[in-house]
Parts: sequence; structure tokens; C-alpha cells
Amino acid sequence: MATAVRTALGMGVAALTALMLAPPDAHAATSAGDPVHHPSASPAPSATPSAGPSASPSASPSPSPSPSASPSPALTPSDVRTRTYAYGSHARQIMDVWWHTAGPRRPAVFVIHGGWWSGGDKKYMTSISRSYSQLGYTVVNLDYRLSGDAAWPAQRTDVLTAVNAVRRHAAMFNTDPDRYVLVGFSAGGHLATAVGAYGDGRPGLRGVVGISPPVSPLSAFADGSVFGSKEQQKLRKAAIRLAGGCTPAKCPRVWSSMEVPFHASAGDPPMLTIHSSEEFVPPYQSEILKESLESVGVQMTVKTMAGTQHSAPLYREPGVAETVQAWIIARLGRAAA
Repeated sequence: MATAVRTALGMGVAALTALMLAPPDAHAATSAGDPVHHPSASPAPSATPSAGPSASPSASPSPSPSPSASPSPALTPSDVRTRTYAYGSHARQIMDVWWHTAGPRRPAVFVIHGGWWSGGDKKYMTSISRSYSQLGYTVVNLDYRLSGDAAWPAQRTDVLTAVNAVRRHAAMFNTDPDRYVLVGFSAGGHLATAVGAYGDGRPGLRGVVGISPPVSPLSAFADGSVFGSKEQQKLRKAAIRLAGGCTPAKCPRVWSSMEVPFHASAGDPPMLTIHSSEEFVPPYQSEILKESLESVGVQMTVKTMAGTQHSAPLYREPGVAETVQAWIIARLGRAAA
């Protein structure tokens, strides 16, 4: 894997790559402020009602969650409930949960928005969330702390905490805690794959999907030099901000923690990533992760579409959503729509 990373980043940063590879993963994660491999129980969703699905949660989550918003019957079938819950005390630690009250417990799809780690909002994922609810799944569309709120690994920790909260309250959401997938877009795809490669696999996680995911912030840093495109230079700055304003040379352990290919292990779930051939997050980033995962026996599929579309616009290209849905169904099974 080290050879692949050096090839991707170029010989000009080979020394940096060697530095990044030096600390063992466990030591690097602990030094970066990461949670232990088995995070402690996450806070229960907030019981305080909100004025609507995008309202901020109360500061003190309670152990018995209750709805924070009324469902929209015009948009959902009669057996579907949609509510917003807090899974932490920060204003962005909230999630919209779509669940079916009738029938057996459903597998879950967690949707993670993009936005350069510094912006974006779950509201932009509403139509995609609805589509998976219509397929019969429980859907969790979540917000997380942005890089301006907290540096890495806060974003990955938030996804882990939201997943733990839903699994802990699986009976309330009529969902199966041992069958779920993560679907992330752009920066959200980085978070989804980072959770997939966290520790030696997460309980119940059956697969991870990334749409244009920058799984290799080190590659983004190298590509975003003065010779990179405007978008690549923006991504480089965004990755530095995610790392707390620190460059790889100054904070190698933080960047090692952010670099998903460094953390592949045999217990990780299968992954699917999709890129455009000419977008600013190039497919070779996913190829680095694919090599790393397959070296420990984990299957990964990397698909490349012609063009320059990135993230949600790429997902809306003909056949992409259908490809992702078929891949998810193969891992979760069909749910009664």
C-alpha cells in the first residue's frame, strides 16, 4: 500500500508519505484525539420538541427520545414517520430519521452530506433520503460538526455517535441494528469510509458507499499545489482546515488519522465508490483505498463515469443512483416498500 500512496502522491512527497506511515494506526488515532476502537455509549436523541425538522436541539439530551417535528403526510406513506432528533449537545448534532411503523424491522441507510467539511446541510439530502425510505428502509439523514466548529476527528466521531444512537433505539425506529449501510457524498463520503475503516469493523455495518469521496486527504493536499485546479486548491485548504489548520508536515498524526487507506483492516465492510473521470477528486484516490482494503481481504468496487460531475450531481447522472441502490439491496436485502 505504501508503494501505491507514493505513486499517487508523486516522488516529491515520498518523504512525507514515509513520515505519515511511521506511527502505528492505533497510536496515531489516540494521539489525534480519536475515541477508542469501541466508543462509549452515545447520548440518546433529544426529547425536546423543535419547531421543524431543521431546528436546533436542546442542550441536554434526555434518555427517552420523543419526536421533535410533525411528519409531512403529503411526502410520505401513511406508515412512515419522519422526526428530527439530537444525538449530542451541539446545534449540528442532529439527524432526521425516517422509519416505517408497519411490518418487520427494516435495515437502515445513513446519509451523510458533503460540503468541503466546512459547509453543507442535511436538508440537501432530503430527496435522496426519501428515495431510500420509499424502498422500504429506515433512513437517517444526519448533520455533523463542521471543521469551523471542531477539528478532526469530531466529524467521524459524530457519525459514529449518530449510528450508535439509532442502533441503541432500534426498537423505537422499527429498524434492525445489525443491518445498515452508510452513503456519503464528497466530504461525507470521506466520513463514511473513515467510519467503515474505523477499528476492525463496526457492528452491523454491511457496506459503505462514497460518491466522489476524498478518501486520501494527503493526495488532495498534493494535488492542490499551485499547479492544481481552483477546486483542487480549495480542497487542499479545506483539508488543512479539517486538520485544525495544520499541514501534514506539522501534524503527521492528525493527517494519518484522516487518511482512510492507512486504516484498512480485515473486519471492514465492503465499499463502493463512484467518481467522474475528470472531477477534482480523481478516481485514483479510491484506487489507493481499494488496494489497501483488498490487501486485507475486503472487497471494494470503484466505478468511474465519464465527465466532470461531482457528488450529488454525479449521483443524478443516468444509472448512478440505480447502481448504488442495487449494491445496497445486495447487502441489506430488499425491504417491503
